[in-house]
Amino acid sequence: MHLQFLLSLILSTSLTTTAANETAVLSLFRSQTDLHGTLLSNWTTSNACSANWHGINCTNNRVTAITLPSLNLRGPIAALSSLDHLHLLDLRSNRLNGTLSPLTQSPNLKHVYLSGNDFSGEIPPELSTLHRLLRLDLSNNNLRGPIPATLSNLSRLLTLHLQNNDLSGTIPTIFLDSFPRLKELNLSNNELYGTLPENLISRYGYSSFSGNEGLCGTRPFPKCSYTQGQIVPSNPSSLPSSSSSITTTQFSSNEHHKRLSNGAIVAIVVANSVLLLVIASFAVAYYCGRRSGSNSISDSDSSKRRRSSSYSGEKKVYANNNGGGGGDSDGTNATDKSKLVFFDRKKQFELEDLLRASAEMLGKGSLGTVYRAVLDDGYTVAVKRLKDANPCARKEFEQYMDVIGKLRHQNVVRFRAYYYAREEKLLVYDYMSNGSLHSLLHGNRGGGRIPLDWTTRIGLILGAARGLERIHQEYSISRIPHGNVKSSNILLDKNGVACVSDFGLSLLLSPTHAIARLGGYRAPEQAETKTLSQKADVYSFGVLLLEVLTGRAPEEAAAAVDLPRWVRSVVRDEWTAEVFDEELLRYKNIEEELVATLQVAMACVVEMPEKRPEMGEVVKMIEEIRVEQSPLGEDYDDSRDSMSPSLATTEDAAF
Repeated sequence: MHLQFLLSLILSTSLTTTAANETAVLSLFRSQTDLHGTLLSNWTTSNACSANWHGINCTNNRVTAITLPSLNLRGPIAALSSLDHLHLLDLRSNRLNGTLSPLTQSPNLKHVYLSGNDFSGEIPPELSTLHRLLRLDLSNNNLRGPIPATLSNLSRLLTLHLQNNDLSGTIPTIFLDSFPRLKELNLSNNELYGTLPENLISRYGYSSFSGNEGLCGTRPFPKCSYTQGQIVPSNPSSLPSSSSSITTTQFSSNEHHKRLSNGAIVAIVVANSVLLLVIASFAVAYYCGRRSGSNSISDSDSSKRRRSSSYSGEKKVYANNNGGGGGDSDGTNATDKSKLVFFDRKKQFELEDLLRASAEMLGKGSLGTVYRAVLDDGYTVAVKRLKDANPCARKEFEQYMDVIGKLRHQNVVRFRAYYYAREEKLLVYDYMSNGSLHSLLHGNRGGGRIPLDWTTRIGLILGAARGLERIHQEYSISRIPHGNVKSSNILLDKNGVACVSDFGLSLLLSPTHAIARLGGYRAPEQAETKTLSQKADVYSFGVLLLEVLTGRAPEEAAAAVDLPRWVRSVVRDEWTAEVFDEELLRYKNIEEELVATLQVAMACVVEMPEKRPEMGEVVKMIEEIRVEQSPLGEDYDDSRDSMSPSLATTEDAAF
């Protein structure tokens, strides 16, 4: 008995000492990354586990998960290397730097999410010792050097994201046979070179390898040629121009000729150049002579064309911008107008590449028409053609694009590039392949529909709230709002993550037009003030919450009565259960969560703007309703790696 008591006392003392040590480790991490002490403000008590420090999860008084995305943390992660019970490390979208070597000291890591930081150096070969690793995301950093072949030891790996770095060398053969369970691989936008095996493309898709100029092999990558024992692309350009692409076609159609004479090559290039000039001249003449607005993309809208169509309308618009005289009245000359302006150096392409892309109209929104464009190398983007921003001067437009284009967050659709001309304004975004929250909520209601379950709904709500919070936080001084919060602007990426789209575009319109297009999401004060604001965003988000809870689109609630008013009337008569979507009532033990979420929504839609919570408060309230359950959690069953049935991939998607 005394021995048992003594052992218990020793164990308790050991755990207390360990907890104190881990608390000290986290405090050191905070001192190195939260320089002003404001980002991790509750990391001040004596015990990280018992005091529920923000972003820290513990099991048996040991730190097992750190979840601190998008907090603007800056500095190294070396202090975390001694947390040997750590399973989950999520530090996405911060400004952390240094090397990744500290990761190798945490042998129990299963999920590592470090995308969108400033890590540099090489990928440590010692990462191969993390045998329990399931998911590794090191994308959007400044990593250099080769991909270590030792990663082949990570046999349990399910996803590996290394895109948007500066990795070099050939693609290791380990990806052919060493990762039997690997379902997602992304090596795009690096400096990789050499032959790309066809079975890798068929397994992971072209987009997983696009943006590496030195890769060659199966189309659409250039054909490989052999020079002094080295394999190099026969066409060194990763995104060939029209002339070079025609030259490649000439080579491929005459494979029995190993080489063409220099004279033949010159002749081909000259002929192609002349051909391009002739085509451009006809296009310019046609566009300049046509009525304003005719034969552009908008004309192609009515045809509802789908796959394998082309940007026939845009081609005329772009060609006009490449030709002509001394420039427009807004100071734009012909050369400047032919350029796409990108917000980062990764995955850039030319206007010609967009011209050649197969295009598909996804739909018309309140601000313009959206197209899905697939470039020659398989890279897919969404292109929005603005229809009501034409009066905007070039300088004003570019300044505003620069302001909203700097935003980076995993719950905000990435704004990649824009194109300006006096009569055309195009925006290029990441393509979101899983449609919108609106389509999931309201599409195909009736027999055969797979209901959108509560866990999925609240997960999407939380993602949208975090995206909107980041927008408000990033522009807290200038008070730039989103301006058009609604379910059709909450899009889902390929992993089912909710992303806010159309940020800031409403400000390009006149206030009257912008507010008129808010529909049932319009805040009461906007009828008089005719202004967009962050407080009005909160109101619109509250309407969005009510839409998710009730299953009703705002304009459809109870004979055109607005949704907040209808919900208030039902709750006032104590018929609260009648508020909720019938599809939700089939799930057990969620009543308290539904009511708690309803309370958050009603707090957002109060009529007095100053009484509405900030979006940061809204996020915290939603987080308190339910601890987010996702593949990031400790209870993740790695034998099942699929999204909710409600998030089945659909081609009816926007950006």
